Amino acid sequence: MDVNDPLDFELEDEFLKPPPKVSNKRRKKVIGLDDLLTDHLREQEKLKEEQNEQEKPKTKKAKKDASSYDDDEDPREAYLTKLVEKCENQLKDFGEEEDIPLWGVKVFGDKKAFPPLEFPELGSCKLLQSFLNSELNSVVELAAEKVLYSSNEELRNSSSDFWCAVLSSRKEVDQLPVEIGWFPEYSDLRTALDTHGFLFEFSSSGEPKNLDSDTGEPPQNIRAWLKFVTACCLIRSKRPVFSVVEAEELIEIIICLFLDRQFQGLLVLLNDCVEAIVNYFTDQEWHSSCENIAKFIASRVSKDLNCIQSVECIPVASSRCKQLKSAMAYQNLLSCFDGFLCQAHNGEDILRLLRAINFKDKSCDFFKMYIHLVLTENWVLSNSLIEDNPVIYEMFCLFLRQCSSLISASDLRSYASKVRHRAAYLMHFSIYK
Repeated sequence: MDVNDPLDFELEDEFLKPPPKVSNKRRKKVIGLDDLLTDHLREQEKLKEEQNEQEKPKTKKAKKDASSYDDDEDPREAYLTKLVEKCENQLKDFGEEEDIPLWGVKVFGDKKAFPPLEFPELGSCKLLQSFLNSELNSVVELAAEKVLYSSNEELRNSSSDFWCAVLSSRKEVDQLPVEIGWFPEYSDLRTALDTHGFLFEFSSSGEPKNLDSDTGEPPQNIRAWLKFVTACCLIRSKRPVFSVVEAEELIEIIICLFLDRQFQGLLVLLNDCVEAIVNYFTDQEWHSSCENIAKFIASRVSKDLNCIQSVECIPVASSRCKQLKSAMAYQNLLSCFDGFLCQAHNGEDILRLLRAINFKDKSCDFFKMYIHLVLTENWVLSNSLIEDNPVIYEMFCLFLRQCSSLISASDLRSYASKVRHRAAYLMHFSIYK
């Protein structure tokens, strides 16, 4: 026995066995170009034979229609194709869905030439005179015949914040903390908007008149304008700034700004401004002014999604805002049914016409139905006096029940599901909660 030979137990252990010896012999056969060419020709011959076999006509096979599927086609795929075609034909029976535009109009058109800034009242302004005589004027070099104006946004905001702080100061009751020698009037605020092309008249289609697609940029100082109007409305007890008619027109202007999608980033300022103007009226003035504002907006806003936006943009922070929202929705509903043979003269007529609509009729316009539903919702639920009229309230509940139960869940017509779902939501979460 050789000393280097493994022991018996080492032979039994698989891990201790020595690795097999690898042969160092290599293949010495060299493949030549002739061999490669021969293999290639052989493969081409095989492919050709297989192709010929596939092209041979099949015997004893019935002919099929052009609409039927081939032998290698999956039957499930053919069934699915037929099912899709059937669904498409059913959709055509309801008519193609109309392209309904989103809400939004441009309220600023072509800019006008800036008028000469002439304010002779500033000559007697003590604050301005004191600044002209100070050493700081040597830096600004302000002359008495000119008005100081800056295009710098930071300076504009600072000046508007300064005036708002002065106007809203409550250190003394019913008295401003400083004596103001000159104060801008409503005509000055309106001129500022008109200069930037503000369009107060709307066409029947809801689009502003004389509007070029390349124009319509809002004024840069619109934030300062809104803040100043809000501050002026908050100081009526100290100094009435606007007349009743002017205050009504201010609310109408703010609602128009709500309809321009460019001002969606100013919703907080717009809400604060609406609340301040609404509270500017006395109780005696507000009753008639609320109806005047509602009639004005209803006569100028088109009866599409802009009609809904003009109502729902009003905040509900106070009872007066809710009253305005309800009045606007009611006037819009009267306007919607103005062309009917049986015109609506009151709330009961409106609900009677709504309940008479046949949802099964193919000519039923669910888009208009959706507008009527949202307007009715805002009219009824935002009006605290409706609770004292059980007839209106009961008719509204019956109308909601009709919309939620008579419109089928499988009705694929445009806006049918929106009407059904909104009515069902109002029934379960608003009316009976």
